[in-house]
Amino acid sequence: LGCWVRAASAHEARPEMGVSHLLEHMVFKGTERRSARQIALGLETRGGSLDAWTGRDHTSFQAHFLDRDLGVAADLVTDLVRRPLLRTDDLALERNVVLEEINGVDDAPEDLVFDLHATLLWDGHPYGYPILGTRETVAGLGPDDLRQAHSRGYYPANCVIAAAGALEHEALLEVLGGEGWFE
Repeated sequence: LGCWVRAASAHEARPEMGVSHLLEHMVFKGTERRSARQIALGLETRGGSLDAWTGRDHTSFQAHFLDRDLGVAADLVTDLVRRPLLRTDDLALERNVVLEEINGVDDAPEDLVFDLHATLLWDGHPYGYPILGTRETVAGLGPDDLRQAHSRGYYPANCVIAAAGALEHEALLEVLGGEGWFE
């Protein structure tokens, strides 16, 4: 099951480059109903996994799970997308993680070439911005920036949810309806 949110680097203003990627990290730090540990173990203890990534056009949240755990997976993905806490206390740690990712890209020519290519091809357009942001923009992002990015992009009409595997479409709709996706 995946949820693709139409909120990513192409939707950022230059001063907030990287906010979408940092937000993707921050949602895993806790939600209104789950701690970071509960999020991490929610599917792993059942043989599944949960992951996310940020691109230029969307941020994706993916759950892989046994068919009997559709409800658990939908609940976890919904929590991440719709109910993150975005606590100030978690921001410094996650900012440092992202800054290390930026350093890693800068040290890996096979990764850096993609950012350089996008910058040259899309000069001045958000498609040319690095998805991770820059050291300066990420260092300048605060909790309010994350909350604004979340409220701007993370709402049902701006999301696509898809699932594949041993499940019935009607059962999926019922589970998603129970999670409030159709309200």
